[in-house]
Amino acid sequence: MWEAVLFGVLACSSLAIGGVVGSYWDAPERVTGVILAFASGTMVSALAFELFPEAVELGGVAPAGGGLLAGAATFVVANTWLDSRVAPPERTEAVAEDRGSDTAADDEAAAAARGELPDLPQELAGAALQQREKVKAAAASGVGLALLAASILDGVPENLALGVSMAGERSGGSLALLVGIFAANFPEALVGAVSLRSQGRSVRATIGMWLATAALLVPAVPIGRVLLAGADPSTLAFPLSFAGGAVLAALADTLMPEAFERGRPFNAFATCAGFFVAFVLADM
Repeated sequence: MWEAVLFGVLACSSLAIGGVVGSYWDAPERVTGVILAFASGTMVSALAFELFPEAVELGGVAPAGGGLLAGAATFVVANTWLDSRVAPPERTEAVAEDRGSDTAADDEAAAAARGELPDLPQELAGAALQQREKVKAAAASGVGLALLAASILDGVPENLALGVSMAGERSGGSLALLVGIFAANFPEALVGAVSLRSQGRSVRATIGMWLATAALLVPAVPIGRVLLAGADPSTLAFPLSFAGGAVLAALADTLMPEAFERGRPFNAFATCAGFFVAFVLADM
């Protein structure tokens, strides 16, 4: 049991480490984009070679497919709810102000061209720039919350699977799965913390959110070892495929679009590198 607790702490510690680093380090936008791309590659590899194939082998195509769709639907619902509760009011207000500033800037620029307002265009341009920064910050908050939700949605079944892998004949594969979970968690937490801080959240609040997430996920490992180790193999198929669906939804909705926007032109190479690293870990 204590070994399972230790594995849980090790697997989830990267969430705490990434959250702390991201709370204090104002990483450049391109760096966060490259890290997101690397994380996307690792998740694609984990989904393609570990989570979903294992679920199909244990439970068959239909149960695995149901779990995949359920995980994706749960992520979409949770992420949409978080977005509607937190991000949109700020984003909507910022976008409205930005559009207003752009309209005003256009009007004043036309007036300046007629010689009526020679001194205002620079001030308005500065105001418009500030409003665009607000829009970017509001969008960043949505990324941070989405990554937080993704960490929980795919972390619970992954850690349950880690606990099951420590029992009986499955014990040989537990180390590879542990390293894979650790490697995937760190960039998620790092970029998520950077996004939350860029929105204006305090260092204490940001660190607290990621520490709470890590603490929430640790018990899943011993629970998996105790409750699911002796269960029918088909029982494990659903949580594994559920994790895959949550991962795939997070990739399509948040990680890869942000990696493309922030990390070009290095995002493609970083995605391939993450895929290869996760593949090697899965093959250990």
